[in-house]
Amino acid sequence: MSRPAELLCQRRFLPLFITQFLGALNDNVLKNALIVLFTFQAAGWTTLAPGILANLAAGIFILPFFLFSATAGQLADKVDKAFLARLVKQLEILIVGVAGLGFALQSLEILLASLFLLGLHSTLFGPVKYAILPQHLKPAELIAGNALVESGTFVAILAGTLLGGLLAAVPGARLWITVAGLVIAVLGLLAARAIPPAVPPAPTLSINRNVFAETAHILGLARENRPVFGAIFGISWFWLYGAVFLAQIPAYAKTILGGDETSVTLLLTAFIVGIGAGSMLCERLTRNHAARSLKLVLPGGLGLSVFALDLYFASQHVVPGSAAAGALALLDVPGIVRVLVDLTLLGLCGGLFTVPLYTRLQQASAPAQRARMIAANNIMNALFMVVGSLGAATLLAAGGSIPALFAVLAVGNGAALLALRHAGVRG
Repeated sequence: MSRPAELLCQRRFLPLFITQFLGALNDNVLKNALIVLFTFQAAGWTTLAPGILANLAAGIFILPFFLFSATAGQLADKVDKAFLARLVKQLEILIVGVAGLGFALQSLEILLASLFLLGLHSTLFGPVKYAILPQHLKPAELIAGNALVESGTFVAILAGTLLGGLLAAVPGARLWITVAGLVIAVLGLLAARAIPPAVPPAPTLSINRNVFAETAHILGLARENRPVFGAIFGISWFWLYGAVFLAQIPAYAKTILGGDETSVTLLLTAFIVGIGAGSMLCERLTRNHAARSLKLVLPGGLGLSVFALDLYFASQHVVPGSAAAGALALLDVPGIVRVLVDLTLLGLCGGLFTVPLYTRLQQASAPAQRARMIAANNIMNALFMVVGSLGAATLLAAGGSIPALFAVLAVGNGAALLALRHAGVRG
């Protein structure tokens, strides 16, 4: 068997993989279901416009990453990560219960509170899932472990987004969303109970209750470690890049390709299949040369620019149909194959780009600070995604097209690659 397949058969990895997969799945089921309900059914709950409400929900979900990532990193360095994972999964069950109460009472305030708590759940688990890998895996297995986690995360995002949207559209949606969330959360807790203990590297660490001071502190620690900071910059740039791309997919499918809601699934699938393929290819290419994995960062990064630019040009040659096309009908649209290939190869290059950077971040971090460095990465990821979203919104509001935004990302990616090399990330 290949190394990834071997890891998926071992207790030191499989329970963690299942736990993180189900956590990401539930995040996206609940978040997307809430956003769909806010868009189509919240008129009776609030006078806020659906677009404002959807963006408010997205902002509330990401807010805990800024507020509590530093504390989450401290806890993961101080406490057994397996124990912490079980606590987080118990919290997830309570959060779904809060969402269910919000549905029952048709309370927008309670639902937004559950969304905030859902973001807190992800914030607390982030340092656990990446910082525990070097404790349970051998150095030569880290690429495989990170490739599986990266692939699993994006597949969970896709599956959760689709399932959340489907549940929001069925009769009795509020009940079914709650039931699905509870089932996924309970399964996640059962998986977390099987994660082997992970001895805390800094059991005497004192938790700083000033979250703002601690955030500044761990960002400073990351800045002092050149390899760590370089990896954080690269990962954060990719999350900006990927978040902006994924956010445009629905509008791109409708306005450029002339597709309907199902066509969005086709485009998302192409991108996420590419991510999984790139992550696994990264493991395959570095199986006997894990130390050379950083050599894949530059080719992967260049591919992100090349295929984004090609997507810009490919979009000029698409001839959309006269009526909204479903996923199957979209395959007959002239130029669509080139678009799908570009999206798949963008995802593949993204996998080649990020997996070595996550491994670099884990290996370059001092064991006693590793979870806090992961937390610093999460803070920067959130910051970059917010900046990217604001930049994309500004460009589109000024009259720019979605394909033009892809071209801007391609050019910006070239500048980011230069900055990444300046930050010390070289193959």
